[in-house]
Amino acid sequence: MNQHLHIVTLGVRDFKKSVEFYSKILGWKPSSNTNDDIAFFQAGGVVLAVYPREKLAEDAMTSPEFSGFSGITLAYNARSEAEVNEIIGDLKSKGVKIVKEPQKVFWGGYSSYFADPDDYHWEVAYNPFFAFDESGNLELE
Repeated sequence: MNQHLHIVTLGVRDFKKSVEFYSKILGWKPSSNTNDDIAFFQAGGVVLAVYPREKLAEDAMTSPEFSGFSGITLAYNARSEAEVNEIIGDLKSKGVKIVKEPQKVFWGGYSSYFADPDDYHWEVAYNPFFAFDESGNLELE
C-alpha cells in the first residue's frame, strides 16, 4: 500500500448541521460531488467527507454507537501563534465549542482545540518545527 491518506470520513449525527458547520462556520467550499447523503471538502492534499453516522456504520458493518472521546483528532497547522489566536477567536465569536484555549504546549509549540457538532476535536496548532511547501502542505523532512 502506498503511503497516502486520501479521504477522512466523519460519521455525523445530523448531516445538514455538519455540512453547514464546515461550509458556513469554517468557510470551506463543498465539492460539486456533494449530495444529500455525503459532502466532500478539499482540504489540501486530503479530502474531508461527512456522511450520516448510521449509513457509515452500516457500510463498515459495525455499530453506530458512540460516547465520549473518539480517540482521534484532526489538525490544522497555523503559521504563527497569532494565527492560532485569530482562528480560535473567530470560532468563539461564531459560538463554536472551544475545548482547550490557545496555550504553549509541552512539545514546544502553541495549540488549541475546538469541537465540531459531533464533538470531533480539531486542533489548531503552531509547530515551529514544521515547514510548509509552496502548496501549503506540511513537509516533515
